[in-house]
Amino acid sequence: MLPKGNFPQKVYLNGKIVASEVANISVFDRGFLFGDGIYEVMVQLENGIFYKKAHLDRLQENLDKIGIDFDVDTLYPEIDSLIESSGLTDKSCLIYMQVTRGTAPRKHSYPKGIAASVMMYALPFELPYINTKNMRAITANDFRWHRCDIKSISLLGNIMTNEAAMNADCDEAVLIRNGSITEGSHTNIFFVKNGKVVTHPANEHILDGITRKVLVQLCKELDLTLVEEAVTFDEIPTTEEAFFTGTTTQIASIAQLGDHTYYEGNEIGPITKQLQEAFAKLKDIDTADITL
Repeated sequence: MLPKGNFPQKVYLNGKIVASEVANISVFDRGFLFGDGIYEVMVQLENGIFYKKAHLDRLQENLDKIGIDFDVDTLYPEIDSLIESSGLTDKSCLIYMQVTRGTAPRKHSYPKGIAASVMMYALPFELPYINTKNMRAITANDFRWHRCDIKSISLLGNIMTNEAAMNADCDEAVLIRNGSITEGSHTNIFFVKNGKVVTHPANEHILDGITRKVLVQLCKELDLTLVEEAVTFDEIPTTEEAFFTGTTTQIASIAQLGDHTYYEGNEIGPITKQLQEAFAKLKDIDTADITL
């Protein structure tokens, strides 16, 4: 019996679509024991799954990074079946999926010859055309490991810093490593400084978000100068704008970051607004097969 909450009606689990209350895994699944797996999140909009191929390509890339032998291409028809079984065909929804190394006796070394465990679900989920919320964020020490480019299901560092933000009545935690801003606990972060868009380079210290990749392309199309280098904590007061990006966040303006206030009320910076409007237009077209 599931506790009260917004749980999906159906779950895809290892080739079968079952009612969520009977979707069970072994206690010896390495995802449960070690957090040994990769996850992905997508949204289905009016024109199909937003950047579907880009998300699934990233899932495959991450599985390859940690040596889980699984062909993500096999999930394409299964995703369609899951959405149909969940009664969400042609409806806005969120799709969560994760692949773990599978079930084996508990040992740190990778087991050989076992099948990966695959779980997916879909939930009704509505995105605003433009995210007009002005967000507030704390700053926090980035104490996570040194492979944040891997979209691991083990997210303890992220959830601890996010909880610190929630306890401070804020929307997000912005992480700082050796004096440089990396990303949010569940978002990427961009700044505007001297009229240029600045964001941390896509290396091992951040997750290269799909929305981040889209923003990089939009900057080129809009002739906005993009600089991929870390903004330091001390530079925050010298930046004119800041915004978060993410699959469910889209592009969200930051009104306050730590002790620095960018805006009072509902004001949004001109470059942030320009990118929000350009990003929103992408939702009016079919982006499912676009490669980033």
